[in-house]
Amino acid sequence: MTCAGLSAASFPDAPKVAPADEAPATIVLAGGCFWGMQGVFEHMKGVTGTVVGYAGGTKETAHYDMVSERNTGHAEAIKINWDPAKISLGEILKVYFSAAHDPTTLNRQENDVGPEYRSAIFYNNDEQKKLAETYVHDLNNAHVFRSPIVTQIVPLKGLFFPAEAEHQHFLDRNPTQGYIAAVDIPKLNGFKAKYPEYYTKEIK
Repeated sequence: MTCAGLSAASFPDAPKVAPADEAPATIVLAGGCFWGMQGVFEHMKGVTGTVVGYAGGTKETAHYDMVSERNTGHAEAIKINWDPAKISLGEILKVYFSAAHDPTTLNRQENDVGPEYRSAIFYNNDEQKKLAETYVHDLNNAHVFRSPIVTQIVPLKGLFFPAEAEHQHFLDRNPTQGYIAAVDIPKLNGFKAKYPEYYTKEIK
């Protein structure tokens, strides 16, 4: 990741908002292969549930093989539900930007290349949109990353479709699989080391 050497303590927090302004307490995030994204957020305290799926295209094309053809408009994504009494959307976005993926690479995460691996926040309401836009603006102005953030901030409009059963909680079910062991386990370990206060062994 191209974070400019900042520790967890010095990575900027997102703007504060009232819990009521976050309703509904659910958001869809994309940032590379959804196995790794879920591997991080399913182990985050305060998260109550995660589902991997496809966002940005139609129901008819929301299938792994079709999305892999790179012409469906879908991104591999994760739907996150959380308890606003325990964590905030701002904290989720902080982990998203600083530990879950690299928000500065366009349509790419490491060796995964294509629009289905783009960085994107699919918001549910104007409050989520404003928070995301403000946070991206603040991070860019603080030069937290060596390159500008390219994360799309777009309305969800109900266009999230759960992925096939074999993709759900893939990391925890397949910790020794080659891709998982090489890419996603290090990402999860990095999250655990950087944010021990957020990490939980429970699977959400």
